[in-house]
Amino acid sequence: MTNDVKHPTEEFLRNIDIHTLLPQQKPFVMIGSLVGYDDTTTITETTIKPDNIFVDNGKFSTAGMIENIAQTCAARIGYTNKYILKEGVTIGVIAAVRKMKVMDHPAAGETIRTTTTVVGEVAGMTLAMATITADDRTLVTTQVKLGVKN
Repeated sequence: MTNDVKHPTEEFLRNIDIHTLLPQQKPFVMIGSLVGYDDTTTITETTIKPDNIFVDNGKFSTAGMIENIAQTCAARIGYTNKYILKEGVTIGVIAAVRKMKVMDHPAAGETIRTTTTVVGEVAGMTLAMATITADDRTLVTTQVKLGVKN
């Protein structure tokens, strides 16, 4: 059975080198692997490394979590471009972060799961709801607006 790229299995997604989906490269990659993708939702998992540039006093910072969310959105765009549209990686920027609630910061060594759900796309702008969790704890909820350069 072949993989349906519009409805990929988690196993297929986990085997993708995340660097092939992102314009960012080491040491600025803040996501580990793509684990979920559909028409609106993207899910990544990331184990926070102690030497991550956004780890401060053993905790992943708020700035790191914002970048993790933005890169989860970028992974969605990268996956769509590479596997569905057969195009290259595009550059995007965070245009706005709204209604952000930070309940906790994950510790180095913890694995976080980031879920973004697109609620609207128009004229190169994407509005998404985002949540970061670790185990059964919700760490962050927010809205992000991203611009993509065509």
